[in-house]
Amino acid sequence: MTTKFDPNAAATEDSGIFGLPFPESDSALVYVPVPWEATTSYGGGTSHGPSAILQASKQVDLFDTDVNKPYEAGLFMRSESEDVKNWNEVAKTHAQMVIEAGGDVGGDPELENALQAVNEWSAKLNHYVYQQTSELLQAGKIVSIVGGDHSVPFGAIQAVAEKHPSFGVLHFDAHSDTRIAYEGFTWSHASIMYNVLERIPQVTQLVQVGIRDLCEQEMDYIQKQGNRVSLFLDRTLARRKFEGANWSKLAQEIIAPLPSHVWISFDIDGLDPRFCPHTGTPVPGGLDFQEANYLIAILVQSGRKVIGFDLNEVAPNLENMNDEWDANVGARLLYKLTGWTLVSQGLARAF
Repeated sequence: MTTKFDPNAAATEDSGIFGLPFPESDSALVYVPVPWEATTSYGGGTSHGPSAILQASKQVDLFDTDVNKPYEAGLFMRSESEDVKNWNEVAKTHAQMVIEAGGDVGGDPELENALQAVNEWSAKLNHYVYQQTSELLQAGKIVSIVGGDHSVPFGAIQAVAEKHPSFGVLHFDAHSDTRIAYEGFTWSHASIMYNVLERIPQVTQLVQVGIRDLCEQEMDYIQKQGNRVSLFLDRTLARRKFEGANWSKLAQEIIAPLPSHVWISFDIDGLDPRFCPHTGTPVPGGLDFQEANYLIAILVQSGRKVIGFDLNEVAPNLENMNDEWDANVGARLLYKLTGWTLVSQGLARAF
């Protein structure tokens, strides 16, 4: 790579993600921002997550204590799509009608049309993410999806599945996201892992960690998946720690079911809400930032290859846009995910 810059200097106004100067052509890893939150039914703001993370990333020091100079591989974030922003606003308007009706369209033609519209716009969004990811994979890039709500990575995982006939998903979340068409929305943020399991057979193993909020239907569904899904409830992990198990042992148990190739899907509410208080559906409990980082490190040090990742549900404080805490945490987590992914692919070195 020929691009020259001072990694110790402050980011310039016209710099890219993490204050870096690299063009896409010189970057090993490319972030695709997806400002989408059409089916969000509780807290909002995740469509502002990608832009907030981009701005906060310029305050992240490039020197990383885990991975030596991950930025040297080249990192680039594509521009947000104005089309996606417009689709999001239209879909949200239709979705709100359905949400206010409790998800029960009840034969009401207006509500049925609204529900159909949301599902169609969501499918269009999936195709957009699929196309973006496929294009980058064909160019030899590693792809990271930055949402937006947690529905957005489906198209990316679908595209990766065309390149990798068998792989696992390591899923950090407070929620299982295995609801069936939640509130009637086929592509709900609460249904992402159900859709992955049902529609992408190349995903042979799903490991869920930090889960602490799920319904009976989800638990029944998970149990029917047999060995294909490994559920590590936050309650169970906490009790194991209370009883003396150390995180190193637990981390090894968590990654054990995963195959050699892994996609990481990270919903920021998998962390303790003190790290992400404005995310759409915060839940008490959750992982510490360093616990999550250590788990990813153990995954990579085991020799497994991270074939891509997504980070979702980062929402800035819409009542005080000067409050950058959520985006600050999101940007730093994004850098950690980036560094370990590059290590797993031989493009960076761990200390």
